[in-house]
Amino acid sequence: MLAYKRVAGSAAAQTSRGPSSRVTGLSPRVSRRKIVKCEAKKVALLGAGGGIGQPLSLLLKMNKLVTELSLYDIAGVTGVGADISHCNTPVKVSAFNGPEELEGALKGAELIIIPAGVPRKPGMTRDDLFNVNAGIVKALVEAASKHCPEAIIQLVTNPVNSTVPIAAEVMKKAGTHNPAKIMGVSTLDVVRANTFVAEAKKLDVKDVDVPVVGGHAGATILPLLSQATPPVSFTDAEKKMMTEKIQNAGTVVVEAKAGKGSATLSMAYAAARMAESTLMGLNGEPNIYECSYVQSDVVPDCPFFASKLLLGPGGVAKVLPLGNMDAFEQACFHAMLPELKASTQKGIDFANA
Repeated sequence: MLAYKRVAGSAAAQTSRGPSSRVTGLSPRVSRRKIVKCEAKKVALLGAGGGIGQPLSLLLKMNKLVTELSLYDIAGVTGVGADISHCNTPVKVSAFNGPEELEGALKGAELIIIPAGVPRKPGMTRDDLFNVNAGIVKALVEAASKHCPEAIIQLVTNPVNSTVPIAAEVMKKAGTHNPAKIMGVSTLDVVRANTFVAEAKKLDVKDVDVPVVGGHAGATILPLLSQATPPVSFTDAEKKMMTEKIQNAGTVVVEAKAGKGSATLSMAYAAARMAESTLMGLNGEPNIYECSYVQSDVVPDCPFFASKLLLGPGGVAKVLPLGNMDAFEQACFHAMLPELKASTQKGIDFANA
């Protein structure tokens, strides 16, 4: 396992406190996780040659739950495959270049991770990425629905608030839609929230868990600081500052890289964490929880929403309720809904155009 290995508590402990109840790291409050048999799993990474794809390829090559790793990109991924294949882990690596080899990359895959697309540059919003990335996601999901319709699809490509609805609509048209198997990877928001809260409160980061709900862009990112584990307290001014720090963290990285990239390394880490949790669920390990942007009815009139999930053999086993929010979180929640709904509709309209 990778360094972010997590330990799940009992089901009773998880559900009693609502969506913030997932426990991370080794803790005297929980028992060591059950060791399960590792079944053969093929993971297809679409966009493996890019800024996220390359480090994510390496992290997946290190994952003991992966048996076969299929790397795909428009071009140039052969070198990535050759490079990581020299790492002495048992994961078999195959590389596929161009649309004519996409079928080979997808055949037999149980988990598909899609970071393909153009990165955000200084001054760009996630909506600015839409016209290019929406078409890329649509084409890749169409291929997935044809060649491995039972696979779980995890979207990293921004804007996630729109690309996940695109994927759902594509699968609906193909007759292969299963909302439990389409997930937007909003895990980076949780990773950032855990890191920033641990730093602010001088806690061991492996013990911190902050559920992050809503979407995966700007103001739609809502960390539920009132539901953090272990419990933490902030003044109203500190809540606002911490929330905005989490929401704007991606922009900070884009500006720091000065036009040479976006949050590629932390995003690869977050996607690898989500993949590992998903593979644990597929293997039948109980009490595996993550936050993800999925189709659900957890918020009326908002068909897609990021919230805490229980992962299982079929993908999303259960979408947990949002739990109690304090007054600050309630205000942020209601304020961001129009933007989230608009982004969702934009994706739906694109897929059906």
